[in-house]
Amino acid sequence: MTKATHSYLGAAGIGVSDLEKSYDFYTRVCGLKKMYQLKLPHMDEYILSSEENRGSAVVLMHYKDGSNPNYKNNPVKLVFYVPDPKEFADRIRQEGLPIEREPEAVPELGNAVVGFARDPDGYLLEILQAPGQV
Repeated sequence: MTKATHSYLGAAGIGVSDLEKSYDFYTRVCGLKKMYQLKLPHMDEYILSSEENRGSAVVLMHYKDGSNPNYKNNPVKLVFYVPDPKEFADRIRQEGLPIEREPEAVPELGNAVVGFARDPDGYLLEILQAPGQV
């Protein structure tokens, strides 16, 4: 076993109100792939990552322990690097979900293409042009 020489983020978890609906959104619309599915006594989870699996994942978590977590409109942002930000925003729009800012070049960021949208629970999705994909 190789000892880690530095720390890194492996995943970020978000609570979701409808696990299957969020799983469908993040796989079909956002293009993530299921790495694992867990059924724990207190929650069910899907661990999703990009096909390239660049070392990070999104964990969709739905609690089933009788607690009443707030799943809606939490101050969370997930950042997606995509080949075509406008097409990505259109896929989200087709789901009936809001586009907060249409993807467009931002001069203050070296003309990087940036947009914002919302997922089924209202989490903010930042849409960025993937490097080398102009």
